[in-house]
Amino acid sequence: MLRIVCLLIGYVFGNILTAQIVTWRLFHLKAEDVGSGNPGMANIASGLGLGYGLLVLAGDVGKTLAACLICRFLIWPQGGTLAVFYAGLGACLGHDLPVWDHFKGGKGVAVTGSFIVFALPIWGLTADILGLAVVFFTGSLAVGAASIPAVFSIAAFLKAGAEAGVIMLLVSALMFARHFPALRDFKAGKGKRVSWSLPRLKPRNGSK
Repeated sequence: MLRIVCLLIGYVFGNILTAQIVTWRLFHLKAEDVGSGNPGMANIASGLGLGYGLLVLAGDVGKTLAACLICRFLIWPQGGTLAVFYAGLGACLGHDLPVWDHFKGGKGVAVTGSFIVFALPIWGLTADILGLAVVFFTGSLAVGAASIPAVFSIAAFLKAGAEAGVIMLLVSALMFARHFPALRDFKAGKGKRVSWSLPRLKPRNGSK
């Protein structure tokens, strides 16, 4: 029962799409009207500017850590790290498949990258760094994103047990599914490469 509660708490927090809040409050736009339409840090940074992308990143990391902290220390303290894994899985599901927006959400990169660091700090950070390195070497955000949970799954099995490892396999499958079109294009040599040139736009409502 506590596993289900942690999963649901993570899902509720995951439904908070920071990109939607930032684009609407500052630009009176929906996140789907920006760039590729994905409500995530990379798309917002590419379409509106690095500062706004970082703001989205901070929000996504914050909501994920809030869910993990509540589950780890208030809901299921005896569950230890396993509580974090369930909250993290829930947050990924909520972010990728928000019930309030017809299950059309983001791709869960920031959410995944943050909850694995809270679960197993050294291994999570290592997986994130390796994923970033993959982006630099391949030029593909999708390949780098899919690498993060895949690499961390090994650490989850070895350091946190089989149940945590299975959860990470589910997270990996979700990440792969959300990036499947881009991964398919990359394999075919048609993948969109990362652009390091970012625009600097001002909010439409006059905010600074």
